Amino acid sequence: MDTIVLATRNKGKLKEFKKILDPIQILDLEAIGDQEEIIESGTTFYENAKIKAKRIAKKYGIPALADDSGLEVDALHGAPGIYSARYAGVEQDEEANNQLLIQNLKGIKNRKARYICVICLYYPDDTFHIVEGICEGEILETARGNEGFGYDPYFYSTELEKGFGEISIEEKNKVSHRFKAIQKIKEYLL
Repeated sequence: MDTIVLATRNKGKLKEFKKILDPIQILDLEAIGDQEEIIESGTTFYENAKIKAKRIAKKYGIPALADDSGLEVDALHGAPGIYSARYAGVEQDEEANNQLLIQNLKGIKNRKARYICVICLYYPDDTFHIVEGICEGEILETARGNEGFGYDPYFYSTELEKGFGEISIEEKNKVSHRFKAIQKIKEYLL
């Protein structure tokens, strides 16, 4: 398999997938000219990843990868969860999402959280493979650094003992939820 379509328009996500899955060519939705919005109607990361990958694989007749990932915070009963990208509303503004998260955790001591990534590799013949990666940490009270995207400036990795906003993509890829899941997909492909 030389080429796989990644069902995303997120350039940060595309960059991470390309780096880890090299030498497999990874194309995003923009590269194949797909403009249609994929409705994530599932109630779990697993369901949403499968919905996205299946639609692209069936529509274009090419293997497709899709992930659904997000942040789960213990004190917020797993929120923002599958709504991580639109936690503060459908405008999907990262700053608004971060501010709502910090506001909702104000005065709460238990700031344990985890990033979760579920990846589905779907083939046009309706076979598929699904993996999961988890990165444990906690939510910082104030942002640290300018690296990463999404909730990264507020996510402290207990494994690295650093915030995701403070580290390079190379350092993040050693422990991130997406890295762990993509590694499992890479092992499967090899």
